[in-house]
Amino acid sequence: MIFDLQRASMDDGPGIRTTVFLKGCPLHCAWCHNPESHRPGPELAFDATVCTSCQACVAACASGVHTFDDAGRHAVAFDRCIAAGACITACPSGALRLYGSERSVESVMAEVVRDRAFYAASGGGLTISGGEPTVQLEFCLALLRAARAAGISTCVETCGVAPRDSYALLLPLTDFFLFDYKATDPVRHAALTGGSNELILGNLRWLHAQGAAIRLRCPLIPGVNDDAAHLRAVAALSTELLGLRGVEILPYHENGAGKYERLGRARLSLSAVAPLPTVQAGWREMLALHGCRGLLE
Repeated sequence: MIFDLQRASMDDGPGIRTTVFLKGCPLHCAWCHNPESHRPGPELAFDATVCTSCQACVAACASGVHTFDDAGRHAVAFDRCIAAGACITACPSGALRLYGSERSVESVMAEVVRDRAFYAASGGGLTISGGEPTVQLEFCLALLRAARAAGISTCVETCGVAPRDSYALLLPLTDFFLFDYKATDPVRHAALTGGSNELILGNLRWLHAQGAAIRLRCPLIPGVNDDAAHLRAVAALSTELLGLRGVEILPYHENGAGKYERLGRARLSLSAVAPLPTVQAGWREMLALHGCRGLLE
C-alpha cells in the first residue's frame, strides 16, 4: 500500500533516486507533513477549495459519505468511507482523491528501473520511505530484493520504531539508511511523536555497530525541539557513532498543513513557524560549538 512514488528525488539519500512512500507509521509527529502516511489503509481526502457543489459524489457513493446543506456546503463523513473510490471517479473538479493504492513489487520496479542510467551516473538508486517502511516489512524486503537483483542501490528511511529483528532482515539488503532523530528528552519525545525514543536509540546504535551506512536526519522545529540540550545530544551522537555518514538538519516547513483538513483529521497543537535563515545558522553554530561531526549543508 503506497501513497506516492517520486522519481528524480534529490533529497532522499545519495544521488538521484526514486522514492517509494509506504503507508503506515507507528509515530504521529506533531510536525508531520505527510499525515496521509499515518494509517495503513487507503484514505479519502476532500479539498473544499475546488468543490463546485455539483453533488455528483452523492449519487456515486453507496455509503452516504457525502451530504450537502441548503447553502450547498459539502460535508464529508470520513468515518463512513470504505475507500471504494466511486465518488472520486464521479467528481469533475478533482476535489476528491484517495491516498493509498495497492501495488505489486513488479509494478513499482517497472517505474524504478526507468531511471537506471541516472542512478549509475549519480550514485543514486531506490529509496523506500513512508510512513515507516517496516510497517509493511514483507513488501519492503521484497522490493529491496528486486532492486538488488536489478543492480540498483537501495536506501531505507526509518523512524527507528520497529523490532530489532526487522532491522536484522533489512540490513543485508540495504546500502544506506536515513535514520530520524527527533528529540532527546524521552518525555518530550513521547509528547511530540506519541512514542518513546528508547527503542529508536537502541536500534540506531545496533545498526551502527553492525557497520550499516547511516545518515542521521534531525527535523528541527523552532521553539519545539531546537533547545540547547537536544542540539548537544545530536553533536554527542555524531562523535559517539564515528561511522555515521553525516548529520542532516531538516528545517520545519508548513507544506503539509492543509492535508489534515482535507483528510478530516485534527492536527496536534503546534505553535511553530518555518525558521528564518538566521535561525538555521544559529542551529549550525551551536552544533559546531559542541563538536558535531559530519554536519551536511
